[in-house]
Amino acid sequence: MQSALTVRQQAMIPIAALTACGEMEKLTVALNEGLDVGLCVNEIKEVLIQLYAYCGFPRSLNGLGCFMTVVNARKAAGMKDEEGAVATPPPAGWDSLAAGTQTQTQLVGKPVSGPLFEFAPAIDVYLKAHLFGDIFQRDVLDWSARELATLSALAAVPGAESQLKSHFAISLNNGITPEQFQALVAVLAVKCSAEMATNARTVLAQFLSEISL
Repeated sequence: MQSALTVRQQAMIPIAALTACGEMEKLTVALNEGLDVGLCVNEIKEVLIQLYAYCGFPRSLNGLGCFMTVVNARKAAGMKDEEGAVATPPPAGWDSLAAGTQTQTQLVGKPVSGPLFEFAPAIDVYLKAHLFGDIFQRDVLDWSARELATLSALAAVPGAESQLKSHFAISLNNGITPEQFQALVAVLAVKCSAEMATNARTVLAQFLSEISL
């Protein structure tokens, strides 16, 4: 049966999920498979860099270290992997907070506010200015790819079900279809673990039931 996701999209899913849970042996396999199906080196780097915002610097740095080892080993074996484009620098006078607020609003479909951000205003600024203003503006990956990586990572993080459901909504608002969500779950089951797939499937079912009411 043909997947609703491209081969390259499918390859990003275990890279993100296995980085988030710290399974380095499986991640090494996933990174090689990602390069084999045509993901560029810089695209994979970008996934791993973004994930620090969702699973922390330790997991992100470990993932990047694992990827560096993979890239070096492939070079030593005479394999040539496409480096890919680098991120376009932000224009002079770039305002991360203003740009990030606009990006977040566009991704979510409405301005984001709430009691939590009133309780801790600094985290609202960091989310808007850094995650959405600095990271999401980097054009190595489009927003759909970033959301697929985010969904995959959150499925691997215990206790992040609320954030996972929120990102299903963001992803749907930005062109990822329910069929593609189901394909993501299927990849998690095959390439990662039954537990991750069950977590994603459960949260997805709850999300879809709520939007169909």
